[in-house]
Amino acid sequence: MQRATPLSYDIAGAPIAAAPVADLRPPRLTALWQHGAARAALGLLIALGLIALLAPVLAPYDPIQQLDIIALKNSPPSAAHPFGTDPASRDVLSRMIYGARVSLSIAILAMLLATLVGTAYGLTAALAGRATDSVMMRTVDALLAIPRILMLLGVVALWGELSVTALIVVIGLSGWFHSARLVRSQVLTLRERDFVTAARGLGARTSSIAVRHLLPHVASPVLVAATFGVGAALVIEAGLSFLGYGVTVPQASWGNILRDGQEYLGSAWWLTAAPGGALVVTVLAVNIVADRLRDIASGRQLHRP
Repeated sequence: MQRATPLSYDIAGAPIAAAPVADLRPPRLTALWQHGAARAALGLLIALGLIALLAPVLAPYDPIQQLDIIALKNSPPSAAHPFGTDPASRDVLSRMIYGARVSLSIAILAMLLATLVGTAYGLTAALAGRATDSVMMRTVDALLAIPRILMLLGVVALWGELSVTALIVVIGLSGWFHSARLVRSQVLTLRERDFVTAARGLGARTSSIAVRHLLPHVASPVLVAATFGVGAALVIEAGLSFLGYGVTVPQASWGNILRDGQEYLGSAWWLTAAPGGALVVTVLAVNIVADRLRDIASGRQLHRP
């Protein structure tokens, strides 16, 4: 996407040609619907969101109810239990539906927290001056040198059992580093642009320039990064819950449903197939939407069926 720079005129009134300036406005989300794969992925994510919201209505059973600990232990898929039952005779379909609410909520809220912290940090670093910027970004570089999963395991090992709120905070506060670097690099370029110089010349404060002029221009790359971040947070939550550090039983999440089936891979395949398939399909859909948003933001309008 390119927009022409308004023409300027010389002293004789002749127009002076100007190079086009990249359009940094947020991407038009309606353009997602013009791409077949993105349309299907977005439809799937909307459907998952509705399922999560309507879990009390759609779930056929209470997700923590033990229906019959003897007769229904690890019962295979049937008409009464389309996804079978688990070792505690709980209905897997009901747990998957309620698990979607928990897993998606954690991923989305953690991504929002990471995006908010990363945007504020990157914006502050870019506008605070060279010395402060150097200290702040070297701190980010040091944190990026630590593998995220090791950082999380260290935190949860010290913290112990995590509530859903604590899990959101831990995942969110471990995922803002890339957003900070992205926002800083964008702002360092934008602050030299004419509209920022004009705002300074008119007496605008730095905070006003940041909110009114700089943040709208970094919305596109931040939106793309945040969309990718949802998929990453979903996988991390599932991993922590699978290891026993995340959402704890009897509360359902896709990660701990997967954990319930780890000892029954041969005899009760449905315990791992359902949450594993849901994770793969959901993360794939999120990445397809994020890829399309990146194409729109960079100006590559791809009209593939």
